[in-house]
Amino acid sequence: MLEKPLYKMMLSHSFNIPVKVTYWDGKSEVYGNGTPEVEVIFNKKIPFKDITSNASLALGEAYMNKDLEIKGSIQQLIEAAYESSQSFMRASKFRKFLPKQKHTEKQSQEDIQSHYDIGNDFYKLWLDPTMTYSCAYFTNGNTDDLEAAQIAKVHHILQKLDPKPGKTLLDIGCGWGTLMLTAAKEYGLKVTGVTLSQEQFDLVNKKIKDMGLEDQAEVLLEDYRELGNRDFDYVTSVGMFEHVGSENLGEYLKPHGIALIHGITRQQGGATNAWINKYIFPGGYIPGLVEIVSRIEEADLQIADMEMLRRHYQRTLEIWDKNFNDHRSEVEGMMGERFARMWDMYLQACAASFESGNIDVIQYLLTKGPSGKSLPMTRQYMLNDR
Repeated sequence: MLEKPLYKMMLSHSFNIPVKVTYWDGKSEVYGNGTPEVEVIFNKKIPFKDITSNASLALGEAYMNKDLEIKGSIQQLIEAAYESSQSFMRASKFRKFLPKQKHTEKQSQEDIQSHYDIGNDFYKLWLDPTMTYSCAYFTNGNTDDLEAAQIAKVHHILQKLDPKPGKTLLDIGCGWGTLMLTAAKEYGLKVTGVTLSQEQFDLVNKKIKDMGLEDQAEVLLEDYRELGNRDFDYVTSVGMFEHVGSENLGEYLKPHGIALIHGITRQQGGATNAWINKYIFPGGYIPGLVEIVSRIEEADLQIADMEMLRRHYQRTLEIWDKNFNDHRSEVEGMMGERFARMWDMYLQACAASFESGNIDVIQYLLTKGPSGKSLPMTRQYMLNDR
């Protein structure tokens, strides 16, 4: 009998928009003033202790299993919860993070393959033709299409390095190869890509051969820690912070020359998410800004430039989710309905998290020695159109 009053107490202060909640007994309550914009339906009672133990895991699994339904935008609902100062999504007594995770080479390989080796056919359904699975860069606001924005992101990163033809570049976590191959073909660099995903490795190798870049590009199927003492003029890494873990950030940020590290960051401090960790990104950890800066200092590197791209990732995720749902029947045919519900929630929840400022994505331009000594004195060089 105490379960429902506890839910009412929790939900009454959890959103900054009016939300209708229909409980497992069929009775409804509206929390907030005005016409409800989203409805939450409990098809089954979820033990309140599960919510207080780990809200993201309990509610995420309930949605996957259809014990919980959401009518309206999942993104809007979660963003409203993050925006409410008294929400269970923000209150410390409701936030529970996982124990310290391992990021050994073996564990990192298993974690990466569990996510990226779902299959190229799956990702092709909803990514753009460049097969870029990271934050795009929208130079013209919301008018850019996704492919144009992803290509703009690649050039934005490479231009920040002020690269010179004939020099070497290492791309850690090279994905399906768009950045490294653009660097080779359009900037004249000798490039090495590193990935732990067999699916990505195979596709990048094929692209290298198809583009006739065998003498200029290589891709390695190995952990970045196996590179030994190889030196590179430039280092790029896009979307790797979430997989590396805080205990390896110091080693990760030891490039020779100039590095551009593009990664998800929490300005409020590092954290994990139990539901995403269990179902989407095993081993995932989002480091805090202060933590990253301290690791940069420990690695004897200096920051030449920082740029926050939070709104760009929100827009990227919104397009991904639309593409995903445009192919929803195909996804369900490949992976099943439960998987499709899981990924739809994941994409919308991440968009909400960026929209609310719960997480950010930051580009760190790093140098060995005095900050920016080898770079132009102003940021204008980064903005040249190509």
